[in-house]
Amino acid sequence: MKHIFSTTTRFVTLTLVFAVTLASAQSGKPGLVILDEISVANLGIEFEEADYHDFEETLFVIGRIENIPARKSVLSSRIQGRALAVHAFEGDIVEAGATLVEMESLQPGNPPPVIRLSAPQSGMVMNCYTHVGKPVLPETELFEIIDLTQVYAVAHIPEDRAGLLPLGASARIQVAALPGQTFEGVLARYGTTANAENGTVDAYFTIDNPDYKVRPNMRAEFSIVVNERRETLSLPRSALLDDGVNQVVFVSDFDLPNAFQKVPVQTGVQNETRVEILGGLFPGDQVVVRGAYPLLFAGGGGISLKEALDAAHGHEHNEDGSEMTAADRAAHAQRDTGNSPSGASSQRLLFLTLLSGFLFALLILSVVVQRRTARKTSENGK
Repeated sequence: MKHIFSTTTRFVTLTLVFAVTLASAQSGKPGLVILDEISVANLGIEFEEADYHDFEETLFVIGRIENIPARKSVLSSRIQGRALAVHAFEGDIVEAGATLVEMESLQPGNPPPVIRLSAPQSGMVMNCYTHVGKPVLPETELFEIIDLTQVYAVAHIPEDRAGLLPLGASARIQVAALPGQTFEGVLARYGTTANAENGTVDAYFTIDNPDYKVRPNMRAEFSIVVNERRETLSLPRSALLDDGVNQVVFVSDFDLPNAFQKVPVQTGVQNETRVEILGGLFPGDQVVVRGAYPLLFAGGGGISLKEALDAAHGHEHNEDGSEMTAADRAAHAQRDTGNSPSGASSQRLLFLTLLSGFLFALLILSVVVQRRTARKTSENGK
């Protein structure tokens, strides 16, 4: 009995495969989506011509902004005294030599001598530790100043990828607090130890920050260039879709206006904006890079293949997209008067009927042979 059910399953599956294949063949162009001009405008469809470009393989990691230690200084006094005036506070940007504190000295004098303490370097006041009237002692820091015109963007690199990045490697860095801005960084050095908890190594990228918008401890995202390929076929990542079976893109049809062909593609590596295309496309293909996702579900809408071909070529076509012959026109005329059914539909129906009958006959024959074989085996056993 198992053999009978197995045979039945195989023949039913074969019947379905033949039926689906026939339907696809009769539809003209499988995977073709045809829309009207209004639908195309509403979807905001945009194209990019497939072509060869330089392609960068990148590594995406996260990290933080840190100040460069060599650009930090503190202000203190060698003489004891009392603060009379304070001219800068946290967040102020000061120039080297600018007076930050006026201090009344404890040295003898009437009145006591006033000493002006100046900024040792240009930069931002990160901390102010004094105020008017507060004693000033030699061991006390009064100001902390950091030059932020150049900072470190510290990326947390997985240990197994750190060896791919030599000093001088470049990165595109985005800071979460500054959306829309991208900074170019250069790898200056690595950290002295690895982080045992998350298995990363710190990589210090130097970035320019002339307007002081980037501040220490801000969160940063890195696209680090690992490898560069010349003359590689690539597309924006927005063009790539998954139909559940393949990675696909939609390509503008060469003959039909507002028609899009679904094309399976073989992909390679990706970076933050583009994906490498290894197969499935040719240079010059017009690929949908915006508005592509709704096309996966647009097969049942829009206009028919016949209507699109008629409009594009200026003469009539059959429903499957083939050229209409004189015989086809006669058959259509008979159908329109009610004397005969559609030629294409009749052919499909006849083919499916004959195919189903043939497969059913094979199924019955297989069952009979199975039973006879089982009976002979039983008789021989006795």
